[in-house]
Amino acid sequence: MPIAKPIEYADASAEVRAVYDDIMKTRGSDWVNNFWKYLAHDPKTLRRTWESVKEVMAPGALDPLVKEMIYVAVSVTNNCEYCIHSHTAGARAKGMTDAMLGELLAVVGMANETNRLANGWQVPVDDAFKVK
Repeated sequence: MPIAKPIEYADASAEVRAVYDDIMKTRGSDWVNNFWKYLAHDPKTLRRTWESVKEVMAPGALDPLVKEMIYVAVSVTNNCEYCIHSHTAGARAKGMTDAMLGELLAVVGMANETNRLANGWQVPVDDAFKVK
């Protein structure tokens, strides 16, 4: 159960509305999702987080679909239900198929398993893998 109520557009301060407007404009949407409505309780965090997300998720060396899929992978590992759902929707909107999601989740599961094994065994890094 949430610890606060979302701040809807109609109830938002001018500072929060400005961020909401930018979110909608940037995403070509007519609504703001719940994540931002809860962050709006702290307008500085809302603005800072939105600016960072907008910068990191903007087109760059990585394809937008790849960025969304990485976000899904990290969200699965961190067990963030909200982010799993929102970024899976984002990845699907950018072309992710069920087969791609299945492979992504298999890689996430395998990476988590082998990471834990390597950490548990305290396996030293091979010289061939180190940057020289």
